[in-house]
Amino acid sequence: MWSRYIRGVLLIFSGILAISLVYLLTSQVESELAPSGPVPSRLEHADAGIDHFTFTQSRSGAVQWQVQARRARMFETENRAVLEGVQVTLYGPNGRALQLEGDEGTIDTAKKNFVLARRTGDITVRLEHGYTIFTNHLAWTDARREVTTSDAVTITGNGLEIKGRGLVGKLDVEEFQILEDVHVAIVQ
Repeated sequence: MWSRYIRGVLLIFSGILAISLVYLLTSQVESELAPSGPVPSRLEHADAGIDHFTFTQSRSGAVQWQVQARRARMFETENRAVLEGVQVTLYGPNGRALQLEGDEGTIDTAKKNFVLARRTGDITVRLEHGYTIFTNHLAWTDARREVTTSDAVTITGNGLEIKGRGLVGKLDVEEFQILEDVHVAIVQ
């Protein structure tokens, strides 16, 4: 009789824990993040940690972009997720995809903005038309559907190498502009 009672209590307790976990994960996904870099000294104060994290942004039933990370730490009061080992796919017109990878990043879960960075080396952005963009830091602003950086940028492909500082990439019109100190070289 006691074992039946204990099993019932444990089953109820397990159900409450499962519901609490689902609530926490759901409320975190619908929050926001400030587009600033990760804050390593505060990671131990995260509200939740999630391995194999995925965050998808959709509009009118179509996926606009998806962020996947090896690990995420959620900060509910700041509407922010700090990410490690990040892969991002941005979907443009006609289902074209823009691929980005970085060591770390953050997501503003309310505004749906994110920042992606590399500790060493460059973020590699592979465009479908054969061009590749290299930079160490990129920020996505969801309201404008733009990727930006103020850091050094190199674009290679189709026999060209373009270097400069700063970038604005408008995904919907597939336009990428280096902002200053632009140098173009023809390469074989």
